[in-house]
Amino acid sequence: MTNPVAQAKASVSELVKSALEAAVASGQLPACEAVPPFIAEIPGDPTHGDFASNAAMACARAFKCPPRKIAEAILAHLDLTGSPFDRAEIAGPGFLNFFLGKTWYADVVKTILDAGKDYGRTNEGQGHKIQVEFVSANPTGPMHMGNARGGALGDCLAAALDWCGYDVTREFYVNDAGNQIEKFGKSLAARYLQIYLGEDAVTFSEDFYQGDDIRELAKEFAAIHGDQYVRAEEESRKQALIDYALPKNIGKLKTDLEKYRIHYDVWFRESVLHPDAIHDILQRLSENGMTYEKDGAVWYKASEKGAEKDEVLVRANGIPTYFAADIAYHYNKFAVRGFERVINVWGADHHGHVARLKGAMDALGLDGEKLDIVLMQMVRLMKDGQPYRMSKRSGKAITLTDLLEEVPIDAARFFFNMREPGSSFDFDLDLAVEQSAQNPVYYVQYAHARICSILKKLAEENIMFRSCTQEELEVLSTLEEKQMIRTLARFPQEIRDAACHYDPARLTKYAVDTAADFHKYYTACRVKGEAEPLMQARLNLCMAVKQVISNVLTLLKIDVPESM
Repeated sequence: MTNPVAQAKASVSELVKSALEAAVASGQLPACEAVPPFIAEIPGDPTHGDFASNAAMACARAFKCPPRKIAEAILAHLDLTGSPFDRAEIAGPGFLNFFLGKTWYADVVKTILDAGKDYGRTNEGQGHKIQVEFVSANPTGPMHMGNARGGALGDCLAAALDWCGYDVTREFYVNDAGNQIEKFGKSLAARYLQIYLGEDAVTFSEDFYQGDDIRELAKEFAAIHGDQYVRAEEESRKQALIDYALPKNIGKLKTDLEKYRIHYDVWFRESVLHPDAIHDILQRLSENGMTYEKDGAVWYKASEKGAEKDEVLVRANGIPTYFAADIAYHYNKFAVRGFERVINVWGADHHGHVARLKGAMDALGLDGEKLDIVLMQMVRLMKDGQPYRMSKRSGKAITLTDLLEEVPIDAARFFFNMREPGSSFDFDLDLAVEQSAQNPVYYVQYAHARICSILKKLAEENIMFRSCTQEELEVLSTLEEKQMIRTLARFPQEIRDAACHYDPARLTKYAVDTAADFHKYYTACRVKGEAEPLMQARLNLCMAVKQVISNVLTLLKIDVPESM
């Protein structure tokens, strides 16, 4: 019972198909070539059943019968023996509503307690290799708010895929080559020279990196090397500063991300693609008739693969573009390292790059459809109901470091995953630090801590939790108990949906739903003071809730407190 919801839904389909076959065999329904596809789903209103099917409506044309007559035939031949359901009924024009039996509810609680920390894991991915590349912040400066959202989103998406049984690799692409590194070196060199020659004597271009971090790195370099590079050749000075500053920045990226609880499997450097891998890609594209020369530059026929316009691969000065390196990088992902699917988490401003990169994979003889891009919108910080800027050290950008000094890591990771990636949203700083039920992450953590408190108080009275038998668990029959168990049963399916739709927000919403249902359940259903079998059955349900909350928070890399 690794996915109770999926298995119950599959049971609906099997039961209906068997009933239709029996109805045809008995002559109650006419024969047809094939049963059309129909839906088995969870209705929005629980009074309409735990699961529902539109099979009668979907089959009306094939059987040339009114849906109600088909539904009656299905119901007449429905054999629920051994199924999760104890009854079914017809509603409206022919909807079939199925109601779960007490055995299913007991099975769910037992399954959760038996699986423990592995409840929610499935083998749907069957070990297929997937890579999730996210953040990949430019190493020429600190990470900003977009990286903060991308980090939480990418890491939790990778976790959901892992729980679904995929072989997941988390990757950071280090842009340590190309124009941005050239600009980085020039910016550092100018700030270094200004230390010794004065700011008026050394022009600092508007195109250079303007952040205070550039000044600080130049000062650190000067403290070590003094003025020995002032009279050095320009290229030598620039390279010396890059060689000093770039490793420090990359190290800071790693440190900040680890503080944010993100650990990458691979830090892939763009520089390893220069020049051989890029040259190989250019040759492959040329052999496939996908390049041409114009104005001394090498162009890629992107427009032939769905992009709006052709793109430069090699500039007239012979230097490859970032796009050329990006094609080589993604060729490496698929053809060299053998990933079966690649997921990139990008800012929405990269939307124009999607079609041309997928098209380039097709142009190389790969399958561009196996490259998925998750585009995320920007986040606006809010405080006291107003937009808030809290930058302290990096020019205009709000950095990840700034954010984590203001907001607990738990709140940051949870809040950034509360909306689907394509939705922009306001990050409420006041709410993120509030210790109340209004703060969603606090609300979920409190539900877990509350169960721990219940167990502790009972233990003080020598009332200890024990595992219940299947029959003992079948007494869990109130509306609140059933709703709680149905919510717990959803967990593996929620992970699957989060992985399939690339939307970890499903998991934060699920966590809040679980906490809300628990608080309702515990208010309505007393544990202490009931007869021992019922008390233990309810304690088993509390333990199942505790386990599921622990699992979802662990997946999201959020602390699971036992007291608050």
